[in-house]
Amino acid sequence: MKKLVACMLCACMVSGLLVGCGNDSGNTAANDTNTSTTETGDSDAAQDDGAVEDNGATDSTSTSSGGGANTINLWAFTDEVPGMIEKFIEAHPDFGYDINTTIIATTDGAYQPALDQALAAGGADAPDIYCAEAAFVLKYTQGDASQYAMPYADLGIDVDASLKEADIAQYTVDIGTNTDGKLVALGYQATGGAFIYRRSIAKDVWGTDDPAEIAKKIGPGWDQFFTAAEELKAKNYGIVSGDGDMWHAVENSSDTGWIVDGKLNIDPKREEFLDLSKELKDNGYHNDTQDWQDAWFADMKGEGEKQIFGFFGPAWLINYTMAPNCGGEAVGEGTYGDWAVCEPPIGFFWGGTWILANKDTQKADAIGEIIKWITLDCTEEGLQYKWANGTLNGEGGTKDAVASGTVMSMSDGSVDFLGGQNMFEAFVPANQFAKGTNLTQYDETINTYWRDQVREYTAGNKSREQAIADFKQQVADNLDVIVE
Repeated sequence: MKKLVACMLCACMVSGLLVGCGNDSGNTAANDTNTSTTETGDSDAAQDDGAVEDNGATDSTSTSSGGGANTINLWAFTDEVPGMIEKFIEAHPDFGYDINTTIIATTDGAYQPALDQALAAGGADAPDIYCAEAAFVLKYTQGDASQYAMPYADLGIDVDASLKEADIAQYTVDIGTNTDGKLVALGYQATGGAFIYRRSIAKDVWGTDDPAEIAKKIGPGWDQFFTAAEELKAKNYGIVSGDGDMWHAVENSSDTGWIVDGKLNIDPKREEFLDLSKELKDNGYHNDTQDWQDAWFADMKGEGEKQIFGFFGPAWLINYTMAPNCGGEAVGEGTYGDWAVCEPPIGFFWGGTWILANKDTQKADAIGEIIKWITLDCTEEGLQYKWANGTLNGEGGTKDAVASGTVMSMSDGSVDFLGGQNMFEAFVPANQFAKGTNLTQYDETINTYWRDQVREYTAGNKSREQAIADFKQQVADNLDVIVE
């Protein structure tokens, strides 16, 4: 196997994320497990948009060595994609390239500036392959740094045929398509969202835990959801832990993004979050926690102020956040095995990591092989199948929802945590309901401002109008965006 050289930068991680990770053994693709969100040191932005969590890196001053003719430079913010490529090389011993890896944690916003500088500098040290997550991927596919990305077609990939064969969800394609209509990035995870609920609570309140029936109780739409919240409250249950549990569904089901034609835009569905959040708080429908804080994790164990019915999220939230924080490792321990998934009140996605190639790379064909194996190969020998079935390192690994609907339809998504339910039955359609046309390159920052102001309003510290005005002022003061 070719040597994988890791040069890691910016080690610090947010302590709350480490709690959310719940895995001390190192969460990499090579270990057949991955973690569930990334981001910066901000406690809200840090989890709002990412599906893969930083494992941390080690040296804040080291740099990667220059790549030679037989070396591919990879830049990433976790060791997940490097682990995948290591597996690719193991499976393709004649590949003929070494991989020179630079990992820079997204903590404190370190990754993007370093990546931007490396792309702009070019030369032998420039990344050949690089990663971007949902919080900032639009910058690299359609925004300020999109000029560096090579179209997948130029990597020797038959894009249209491959997308159709693999049944890749449209939202991931939309996000990865540049302004010229060319695909420049794809992910490997499916991050379409579902509603993840406690079976025992469902039986107590409605006499059934059948996902099809629970989906009718909580949706479609928010009116039905709040009817369910009132019925749960009558038995002293909360429907969600905090308003952040609804935010991702609201944000990523919106019709338009935060920026339209260079101007700040508050989509009506996002503005409605002010009212949804206040309704939750005023009626005591939740425990008023903040996501990624200790009280939020306590609700996954059933140890909060009142028992909480459910959470909104993709498969990664189940695997890498809820399972490690449920208070057990087998059915009957904590809340392990007492969960199920159903269709949410409204379609959404949350997070993901996209893989891009540098337009100036001299190794396009080799990079095309790697990217296709990770994102589009829907055979049993590709990364997608192994990832979905938990067999990347042999039997018994963590199963995950993947980008390919074809792969999930031919895979077994049954997991003990969900009482034996095949999670793919929920997550395959979830991907079809998600949309990728409402993101902007500023989402990570703007989401933080918005959620802070919503909390000020629901706490009674500001009027609705003042919260909106202060939000607009924050955007005007800190971003190159027209605010009217």
